[in-house]
Amino acid sequence: MTAEDSQIERRWEQLHTWGPYGFLGISIVLGVVSADPHTAQAKWATAWSLVGAAVVLQLWWHATGFRRPDRGRTPSPAGTAYYVVRWALAFVLAWLSPFFAFYAATGYMDADELLPRRWRRLGLLASAVTVAGAQTGGMPFRNVLQWLLFAVLLAANSALQVGIAHLNDQEKQRSRERTETIAALRQALDENAALHGQLLVQAREAGVADERRRLAAEIHDTIAQGLAGIIAQLQVVTNTPDPAVAEEHVGRALALARHSLGEARRSVHNLAPVALEHDGLPEALQKTVAEWGERTAIRAEFTLTGTAEQLHEEVAATLLRIVQEALSNAARHAHATRVGVTLSYLGDEVILDIRDDGTGFDLCAVPARSRAGGFGLDGMRARAERIAGSLTVESEPGLGTALSARVPLVRHDN
Repeated sequence: MTAEDSQIERRWEQLHTWGPYGFLGISIVLGVVSADPHTAQAKWATAWSLVGAAVVLQLWWHATGFRRPDRGRTPSPAGTAYYVVRWALAFVLAWLSPFFAFYAATGYMDADELLPRRWRRLGLLASAVTVAGAQTGGMPFRNVLQWLLFAVLLAANSALQVGIAHLNDQEKQRSRERTETIAALRQALDENAALHGQLLVQAREAGVADERRRLAAEIHDTIAQGLAGIIAQLQVVTNTPDPAVAEEHVGRALALARHSLGEARRSVHNLAPVALEHDGLPEALQKTVAEWGERTAIRAEFTLTGTAEQLHEEVAATLLRIVQEALSNAARHAHATRVGVTLSYLGDEVILDIRDDGTGFDLCAVPARSRAGGFGLDGMRARAERIAGSLTVESEPGLGTALSARVPLVRHDN
């Protein structure tokens, strides 16, 4: 229930609680002001006795608390008795003074709450009889014209109350449907949150396996090949008697060793996203791009658009890994001179764009990823899909490559 619905509900509650007091007060004031000074004392005494009984009835009903919100609004024997006694008092008072029709009209307000369904129309008809009789000029009727006027007014009052009751039933039905819709939406949101949490757990577990395969492929492509090259150079040294040739091959071995050491350090650094330990994703990406540009001597730029938010650690780690892999591919295969990385926060999603001006490639000619092969485009796409995202690639030979990863904006758990 919204705040506006709660406020309307409180106002209706106040009207049902204090309305009978107000209508009874209006009836008393108008009845006294319009009364004939020569009215018999017995009639005055009867009227005041009935007014006192009506006040006592209202105080009793208010004090017993049968209509408290926590008791609900289901008709009860006490509510039916209260309605019948109030109608009887209103009928007799309206007989004595037509202005007590205001008090009788309270029967229109709460018949649906006080009377069982099978007696509800009868209760409304009884209240309509009292109100129509007072509108006719008061009872008893003295001529046929008053009877005819009473019949017309009774029909009008009955039609009015039927229309109001119909509108009230429609409003209650809409309220129930709105409540059911809100409950269904809340359940769907809760289920979505649970599914998203499960998705992130699966992404974390799958990410561990992918990291193992990526690291194994990287060791094979860099460190292992470097060690194999060192062994080959040292074998030449051991088999040659020429000092100059041996020195040349030792130098090559040292260069390969330094390069392999650098690759090993980079692999260890990328094994865990330590860049996210103290920085948010934008800061970590900016540092990663800058360090990669310094290491490779390739012009690299990072751009942030939108308002940055603290992302869930799995989302941030996934995007950082995609950038690291894309930069690694650009350095190894693209022969690019310029790389641009853009992180965009757009409402309920985050978009990561990586562009280079390298050699590009034919998308149709990309080999399928093997179990022991490199991480590559399929691996980056799998990373994005595991957190309900997607990865698109655009590339042509000689025209560079553009990657775009779109993932949901899942905020950090506080």
